[in-house]
Amino acid sequence: MHRQKETAQDEAEAWQEEVDRLPSLPAGETPLVQADELTVHFPVRGGLWRRVRGYVRAVDGVSFRIRHGTTVGLVGESGSGKTTTGHCLVKLLSPNSGSIRYNGAEIGSLSKRAFFPYRKRIQMIFQDPFNSLNPRMTLQKILAEPLEIHFPHMSAQQRRERAAQLLEMVGLEADHLPRYPHEFSGGQRQRIGIARALAVEPEFIVCDEPVSALDVSVQAGIVNLLQDLQEELGLTYLFIAHDLAVVEHISDEVLVMNRGRIVERAGSEDIYQNPGHPYTIRLLQALPHI
Repeated sequence: MHRQKETAQDEAEAWQEEVDRLPSLPAGETPLVQADELTVHFPVRGGLWRRVRGYVRAVDGVSFRIRHGTTVGLVGESGSGKTTTGHCLVKLLSPNSGSIRYNGAEIGSLSKRAFFPYRKRIQMIFQDPFNSLNPRMTLQKILAEPLEIHFPHMSAQQRRERAAQLLEMVGLEADHLPRYPHEFSGGQRQRIGIARALAVEPEFIVCDEPVSALDVSVQAGIVNLLQDLQEELGLTYLFIAHDLAVVEHISDEVLVMNRGRIVERAGSEDIYQNPGHPYTIRLLQALPHI
């Protein structure tokens, strides 16, 4: 048993060395987003005085690059560290160590005040469309709030016109502005979340499992919408998912994450036709086959 653990550990380390050698960008090309040796450890406390007894290595030395106008899929089981990675990129969490660069500028160590100009360039679409929208706010207020913060010069009429335009961009109607989130289905709420992320005209969006809480019949519509918006607006995505089948059609490159580390990196077609890491093979075997 001990020998099997050592063999598995040796294989994992060998694969990590192989992943580190894989270039994700042509030489000389500056990525839009670049993470180097990103590390996030959460303390585990216990006992009477709640002392630190250890650390959970949620993200353990992750490095990747995302080119302008492309989609990188980040795939792994629940607890693999993919959402934590996404939260670091949008500054919802601060990493313990490592570097995050946006268009060549270091943003990982910036204070909240210094990071404010990047807020409208970097947005996030959250996983749960039922809890990510304020139930006490109408769609008009939900979509106007980021405009008030980042575009204070806009008049109330301009904000209303922009909100109506955003709803139409995601397949909803301007007549829905006076309504509340509870009056919409899950798929419609996720479209509202997408519209809110688009309100400040971002360049990069972290999509944190945007279809995992939706019915299968609705998922394709949301994925197609994200693809159409990317082509129309030139957006760049980090698409986080636990299902390899979801990222197959939207991603240019796929990163497979396990226990806080990236264990495989490949093009979206290559990773399905010729998976290399045993963990990736298990993820593919878990997909339902009709």
